Amino acid sequence: MIKKATGKILILQAFSWALLACAWRISGFADWWAAHVFKWWTAVAGSVFGIFPFSVAEFLLYALIVWMVGSLCIAFRQAFICRRMRQGVLSHFLLVASVLWFLFVTCSGINYQRTSFAESTGMVEEEYTLTELKGTSLWLTQKVNEYAALVERDEDGMMCLSLSQAETGQLAAEVMEALGDTYPLLSGSYPSPKPVAFSRILSLLGLTGVYSPLTIEANYNREMTAYNIPVTMCHELSHLKGFMQEQEANFIAFLACEQSESADFCYSGYMLAWIHCTNALYDASRTDYSQVRALLCEEAVVDLTANSVFWNSNDGALAEVSTQVNDTYLKVNGQSSGVLSYEEVVGLLVTYWMNNYAEIN
Repeated sequence: MIKKATGKILILQAFSWALLACAWRISGFADWWAAHVFKWWTAVAGSVFGIFPFSVAEFLLYALIVWMVGSLCIAFRQAFICRRMRQGVLSHFLLVASVLWFLFVTCSGINYQRTSFAESTGMVEEEYTLTELKGTSLWLTQKVNEYAALVERDEDGMMCLSLSQAETGQLAAEVMEALGDTYPLLSGSYPSPKPVAFSRILSLLGLTGVYSPLTIEANYNREMTAYNIPVTMCHELSHLKGFMQEQEANFIAFLACEQSESADFCYSGYMLAWIHCTNALYDASRTDYSQVRALLCEEAVVDLTANSVFWNSNDGALAEVSTQVNDTYLKVNGQSSGVLSYEEVVGLLVTYWMNNYAEIN
């Protein structure tokens, strides 16, 4: 049994690293993989796991933790009984780890090397000037103010979803499918994103959502402030089409929300874009930032304040560890900026504004 397990481990590891080597070294391999193998897998897995109304990945993770703890307890108990049993437990651990690694490589890792969404769609991203950044921020402020008056609000003045979270998830899938009519690389069906049952864990980790490459599921934090939910759903769904770079997932989510007919989605998308662009403007010019910030309506200020309160209340050691792990994960997978790559959506947003709205404004 141990020899058989060892053989399987070696085969899985060799195949996984060979695929990654092809993605890193062979031009066009990752694009071919995304267009053929990954596309087929997402269609099948999305249909299978999409049947379940809950996050299968979440509960598989809990089951894996229970199995690991149980196996460790058995291993310690048998540690003084039989060396062969200890080796058997270790080989099973390594086999499971190799299977998970293989699934990660085939369902996610290779896609990090594919041609970017911007390049694939003919979008030329250039360095922007302070004037262009301020112009984009002013446009986004105008759009945020416009939709802030259209969304529903609770007694405290905070935005609340006009639909249930389940219905909003269904709409998110439809919004992404509609975006595929404009951008063929995003075409096809999408499963509804799923809330994490124990979203408190994501809150403590400082995460708005998680994409599961093993089960092809888009998971989101159902506890966070409402304006974050629609755009986060679209962000995680964009990964299902093989676009793993975080700034591109943010940009795709923005495009999906902006082209939606739903005020909830439009407001959510514009808010995400506004935050990133004005953060960059703040770093570039405090004076210009203050001028733009003064134009933001009170309704949006209420939502931003509630969002800050929410994340500050969950900030702690777990969030810091989560950020460091995510930073390392992104850098290992080719995103040299790590967690700062989320902010790199600014260049795409400014380019988008320049190409579509600059002359109007």
